[in-house]
Amino acid sequence: MNKVLPHIKLETGKSPRHSIIWLHGLGADGEDFVPLADEIKLPVAVRYLFPHAPQLPVTINGGAMMPAWYDIAVTDIGRQPDSAGIRASQAAIEMLIAQEKQSGIAAQNIYLAGFSQGGAIALHTGLRHAARLGGVIALSTYLPLAETLADEASTTARGLPIFMAHGQNDPIVPYTLGLASAEKLKAWGCALEWHDYLMPHTVCMEEVRAIEAWLGKLLTP
Repeated sequence: MNKVLPHIKLETGKSPRHSIIWLHGLGADGEDFVPLADEIKLPVAVRYLFPHAPQLPVTINGGAMMPAWYDIAVTDIGRQPDSAGIRASQAAIEMLIAQEKQSGIAAQNIYLAGFSQGGAIALHTGLRHAARLGGVIALSTYLPLAETLADEASTTARGLPIFMAHGQNDPIVPYTLGLASAEKLKAWGCALEWHDYLMPHTVCMEEVRAIEAWLGKLLTP
């Protein structure tokens, strides 16, 4: 990927000094989480970017082309990771981060957020970015390429604020995989806040309010 991903841009006020790059899940697009920009009330103006994932053939769906951040080969999503695809999406998100920096947003005021596949890329990229980002929101997801974390994570990533939430009845990304990822990140040194809800592979309003509270503590004028 040699150009910035197409994306939707929304600003909640004039001259925002904070950016949130929000990544959708498999088969969706940037429109998927746009309504959250209205639902989440924050103490400062924020620029939201909702990128559209590229069209990729997805093995588990019979090779059908669809918006995807990486391929999924088997139903046990923690196995046979698409390392090349994950790293390609990491590079694409790095370009969006660079764009925000060039517009005057400091690295510590840039947040990555994502649901499912998007959350996996948010975690993977946020932990490896050279400068400390503001934080990562990872919903109904897991830590991909977890075995490479110790060697590849940025030295600035210890203490990185992370919000993780998961449905206890998730049939797509197992709750146990999400929880194990959270425990690994805590043990590694991230400032992780964990929430779980009695729901399947989705987002609930209680979760949105928790995200609002978490961001509200971090986003300062």
